[in-house]
Amino acid sequence: MSFSSRKPETLLSPAKVLLLLAIYALIWFGTLNYRHLIPSDEGRYAEMAREMLVSGDWLTPRYNGYQYFEKPPLQIWATAVAFKLFGIGDWQARLWTALTGFITILFVGFTSARIYGARAGWLAAVVLASTPMWIIGGHFNSLDMGLSAFLVAALCSLLLSQTSNNQNAIRQWMWVCWIMMGLATLSKGLIGAALPLLVLIMYSISSWNWKIWRQLSLLSGFILFLAITAPWFILVSIRNPNFAEFFFIHEHLQRFTQDAHSRTGPIYYFIPLLLIGFLPWLSQMPGAMVQAWKESKRGFSSAWLLVCWFVVIFGFFSISHSKLPGYIMPIFPALAMLAGYRLNHNLGQMNALKFTWQLQTLTFAVLGGIGFAFLDQVGIQARPDEIAAYASYTHWIIVALIALIIFSLLATWQAKRNGLISIASFAIGFFLCAIVAGTGHETLGRTVSGVDLAERVKSSIPQKVNFYSVRILDHTMPFYLGKTMIMVEDPDELEYGVSQEPNLWLPTLDAFIERWKEDPSSYALMVPEQYLQLQQQGLAMQEVDRDSRRVVVKHPDRPQSLQQ
Repeated sequence: MSFSSRKPETLLSPAKVLLLLAIYALIWFGTLNYRHLIPSDEGRYAEMAREMLVSGDWLTPRYNGYQYFEKPPLQIWATAVAFKLFGIGDWQARLWTALTGFITILFVGFTSARIYGARAGWLAAVVLASTPMWIIGGHFNSLDMGLSAFLVAALCSLLLSQTSNNQNAIRQWMWVCWIMMGLATLSKGLIGAALPLLVLIMYSISSWNWKIWRQLSLLSGFILFLAITAPWFILVSIRNPNFAEFFFIHEHLQRFTQDAHSRTGPIYYFIPLLLIGFLPWLSQMPGAMVQAWKESKRGFSSAWLLVCWFVVIFGFFSISHSKLPGYIMPIFPALAMLAGYRLNHNLGQMNALKFTWQLQTLTFAVLGGIGFAFLDQVGIQARPDEIAAYASYTHWIIVALIALIIFSLLATWQAKRNGLISIASFAIGFFLCAIVAGTGHETLGRTVSGVDLAERVKSSIPQKVNFYSVRILDHTMPFYLGKTMIMVEDPDELEYGVSQEPNLWLPTLDAFIERWKEDPSSYALMVPEQYLQLQQQGLAMQEVDRDSRRVVVKHPDRPQSLQQ
């Protein structure tokens, strides 16, 4: 894909770039508070940060009051600090994710500009800023964005180091690389160091270039890595003797090789996510990879290292027994750099045809129009109580499709005059499409979040009271109620926590029934079906309030004379 332009090397003026960046940042951060948190990741990591702040224990992560060692605490620390500074709320819970995602866009642009030139840097940033998966990931409170940001920072630092001619710069950028791997490890575990190592091994083998290993600052870098990661791992192991076995064996080895967490999927699980997640720029990949392979035979090739990054991470998680959509998030910045690299190359071909780019932009405008024909399929399998919510969400989809169509057509028209501006317009269309569709999910997610129920009952529940979670782990209600719950019978993912503190939970429903009778001031949360079952058993309960997914109950109010 190539463009002919009267001024192919012309970039936007710095003032215009800053204006666009300010508008983008305003939309990026301004939409954080529109949606409420949804299960499971968003509620889980927000609640862990809230509990850390309230308890004052910054060493041992807890979830719903139980020890929770599935992941290291860097993001929990950062979110707890955000809660401390700005109060507890939805946008504060997503702030770390949004910041790391936004800064990665800037760092990707900076790195590409240093290696391939200013225009390539601009294009790489534009590509990543409009990548659907990256946009959605940046507005969703999970650990995947923070991990991806630090992994990509390590990748960019390595690239900047290996493309520098100054020994001091080589060493300093490698130190940054090791620091970023340390922060990635504190974000989600040893994968923060393992993935870059695997990429480097594949790169060395595939290009038969082993000289790079001489410039990794292995000793000093490893010392920096340990200085960042070791303190927490050592201190938490001292306080919690069983931590090491659970974290390193169960959460790393067994999660990769076994189906322990019911997060399995076929080996092609991530292919649709790749296609949809990088949809606007997929056409750049074949040419970029061929170009990178040719360059790999001429010494160090940054582009081929990016290809190896994509292949290793995509392949690693494809063969893993544990699969979730966010796992492949780190591949998208590398793909964005490759796409920017290729687009920059194509823009430089003055005599090449513009037809393929115009065809692509026009195709997406047509696809956007075709999307209107499928609006009646939205929510076709919705539950009766969700039909209105899906109808409201359809309006958001319409706006998203209109934005895509308008800017795709604009890009088609601009391709005749300025390829760079055409690319930017096309990117704006996809950014708006993704951000509108993602933000509009509040029409569906509000009920799932339970925020309305929590707001109705929160003021009536005493501060110090036992609150039982009967055969359910609700990932958002503890956060919105500001209250942890005692697990009953099914610990779900809190199995390790309840095994360490068995006195803090009730292992059977019968044990709950007995405790309920002895604890007349207590409250409980359960699904409507469970409430009906306990009613049929004759258990004394009074419904406080409910929504379509959950019921809050308490002991029946006693006559005033009995209370005295």
